[in-house]
Amino acid sequence: MHPQENIVKVATQLFAALGYDGTSTRQIADAAGLNIATVNYHVGGKRELYLTVMERAHTAERATLEASLARLSGADPVEAIHRLIDDYLDFCLEHPEVPALWMHRWLSDASDLTDLERQYVRPLVDAVTRALEPAVTAGVIDRGVDVEMAMWSVIWCVHGFAKGGILDADGNRRGAGDRAASRRFRTHLHQTVHRTLALPGILP
Repeated sequence: MHPQENIVKVATQLFAALGYDGTSTRQIADAAGLNIATVNYHVGGKRELYLTVMERAHTAERATLEASLARLSGADPVEAIHRLIDDYLDFCLEHPEVPALWMHRWLSDASDLTDLERQYVRPLVDAVTRALEPAVTAGVIDRGVDVEMAMWSVIWCVHGFAKGGILDADGNRRGAGDRAASRRFRTHLHQTVHRTLALPGILP
C-alpha cells in the first residue's frame, strides 16, 4: 500500500475512534509505522489530513445516495423509498467510520473547521428532500409530513445505531456486527419511516 493511502486509512480509523481533537499527528505516525516528518511529507499536517479523510467519507456517501436516488424515478415510490433507507443503512453499517466521524462533529469536535457541514451534509439532505418531492405531490407521502425532519431523524437513528448499537437483556452492547440486532434495527427503521411518511399499503 502506498504510504499516503496507509496514512489516510490509519488516520480515518483514529479520527473515527478518538475524534480530531483527541488524535495527535504522533499517534497517526506511530500507527502507520512512520515518523512525523514522513507523514507531513505525504499528506501535510493534521488539519490537511482530516480534510482529506472527511472528503473521502463524503465522496463515498454521496456515491451511494446518488445511485439510490437515481432509482426513485420511474420506480414504485414506496418500494424506492424503502430501498433508499436500506442503501443508507447498509452504507453506514459497512462503513461505521463515516457516522463515527460525523458524530464526533456533533459533539463539537474540530470546531474550528466550520464549513464541512455546509459543504458536505447540507447538499445531501437537500438532494434527498428534493428527490422525494414528487412523492409528496402525488400524495404518496402525506403532505403534512416535514420530509426534511424525517430525513434528519433517519440520519440520527442510523448514526446512533452504527456507533452505539443497542443493549441486550444482560446489558451487553449489540451493534452493527451483530446480525440479530441489525435485523431488528432495520425492521424498526422501515416501520418508523413508513409510518412517519404515512406511506400507503403495507411494508414492502
